[in-house]
Order: sequence, then structure tokens, then C-alpha cells
Amino acid sequence: MPVISALGLDLGHRRIGVAGCDRTGLIATGLTTIHRTHFENDMAQLRQLIHARDATLLVIGLPYSMNGEMGAQAKRTQKLARRIGSALQIPFEYVDERLTSYEAEVMLHAQHISPSRNRELVDRKAACIILQQWLDCRRQAVRSHETIVNRENAPLPSKLADS
Repeated sequence: MPVISALGLDLGHRRIGVAGCDRTGLIATGLTTIHRTHFENDMAQLRQLIHARDATLLVIGLPYSMNGEMGAQAKRTQKLARRIGSALQIPFEYVDERLTSYEAEVMLHAQHISPSRNRELVDRKAACIILQQWLDCRRQAVRSHETIVNRENAPLPSKLADS
């Protein structure tokens, strides 16, 4: 089984939620929340996390509008993502992050934690949801590919083989 080393990011104006995954690519876990100050400081913190976790890819939540269009926030996120990717010299992929912050807030309510008093935790959980979605999609794509490969290598049914 290949080793997966990715960080999930929930990019916000004030904070960046960060999540990481286990080496098998099964489970995403919230790691930290970076309080944005200056771009260089933010990148130093991300660089440190990338190095510590041997990350080779960033998975960034892209906030599409509810109708699936690229709104102003999604365009700002893309601009920041390109800047981060360039500064850190690391590839990145996007994941549709619609409702991840809401989902994170619901999870906190279920744990009797106030989301409004724990914005850092909301951002970290949102990053975790973003990365988990990517991991799940990746795993599903691998399974689909394995099924296709197995079908291609499978022997032909006897009626077709005799023709």
C-alpha cells in the first residue's frame, strides 16, 4: 500500500485550519490552526508542518457558491492557494468545501462545544473534513481503477472465448 502524505487546508482571511492524514491515507486528523499574520510567517509555519509530516501535497478547500459557481471568495482562495504553492514549492489540489464549516459546527454542537467561542477548532475540523473528502474520493478512484483492471485481465466468458 502506498504511503500518503498530504495536508488539508481550510484557508480563511484570519486563520488557516490544518489537517493531516495517517500514512495509509484512511483517516484525516485536525492538527492545528494558524493565526494569519504576515504571509512569510504563515508560510514558515506551514513549511514546518510540511517538513515534520513529510507532506508532498496540499489539499485546499475551495468555497464554491451553493449553486456550484466560482464566487469572489473561491477566486480569492485560488489566488492564495497559487501563492502558497509557489512559495512552498508544493503541488496542491482543490476539494469542494461547501458546508464544511457548517458541518464542523454541527459536530462541535454535538460535543456540547460552542463554535462561536472556538473558531480555531471549527477551522481545524473543517480542514479535517476537506482532507477526509479527498482521501475518500482518492480511495474510491483507486478501487474503481482496480475493478476496471481486474475486468480487463479477467478471462472471457466461455461462449465468447469459443467464437
